[in-house]
Amino acid sequence: MIEGIITRGVGGNYYVDIGNKIIECRARGLFRLKNLKPLVGDKVLIRITEEDEDAGYIEEIMERRSEIKRPHIANAQQLIIIFSVINPEPSFLLMDKLLIAASSNNLEPVICINKSDLSNERQKENILNTFINTDYKIIFTSKYDKDSLLELKKILKDKLNVFSGPSGVGKSSLMNAIEPGFYLETGEISEKLKRGRHTTRHAEIFKLSFGGYAVDTPGFSSFELEGIDEYSLKNYYPEIVKYDEGCKFLDCLHYKEPDCLIKKAVDNGLISQVRYNNYIKLLEQIKSKKPY
Repeated sequence: MIEGIITRGVGGNYYVDIGNKIIECRARGLFRLKNLKPLVGDKVLIRITEEDEDAGYIEEIMERRSEIKRPHIANAQQLIIIFSVINPEPSFLLMDKLLIAASSNNLEPVICINKSDLSNERQKENILNTFINTDYKIIFTSKYDKDSLLELKKILKDKLNVFSGPSGVGKSSLMNAIEPGFYLETGEISEKLKRGRHTTRHAEIFKLSFGGYAVDTPGFSSFELEGIDEYSLKNYYPEIVKYDEGCKFLDCLHYKEPDCLIKKAVDNGLISQVRYNNYIKLLEQIKSKKPY
């Protein structure tokens, strides 16, 4: 049997990249009996048919390291969160939501601040200070800066990467700069798929020429705080986790409680005021939806 990765699934057909070619496969019926459906991103073992060297069957789905629902992809490793320094200015609240989405989906987040050629050092410092004591990986990129593109390629190499970010931040031009034709190719494939019968909803990953895979999705941009309650939200802010030990109340929400160490950490510049304000906004959103 041959090992590969599913790059696309349409109408019961799965397209498996085995390294040097793509094999169109069907899934064995035993997966239905086990209530297990192959997903894009799954590492699989396939058997090629004797009749057609470009067709085969999926015999085994290897253990998944992760599974995200929107888009429905297995084994994604990194969420590349793309915002711009300016035009438009970054929404740190949306950025926080995407960082939470990464953590809750077992993805390593990478904050990619694009259009760095339009920025000055003060703007860059403000962004870095916003994420003080978080240990998030932050890179500044520009399609005109070859060194920044090489740095991004190193981060993406040999991993399954999910890209997300709002419109207008230069995401398409950045991705085409690191992989010429990325948007053209995925756009052409999507256009073809729309003509098929069972193709209105599909996930698809794109192979990077320098190693690894990428998928562009708007799905995380509409992310809501599903499954996160008022007591667990603070666990998605690493700087809060770092400084909250010793609060007067064990279940301190760092909201309106007295003698809160987190509020003192904000006052002392150990946690950014922007991030703390976003935490409070999200906390209030969660509390407002709480059933009584």
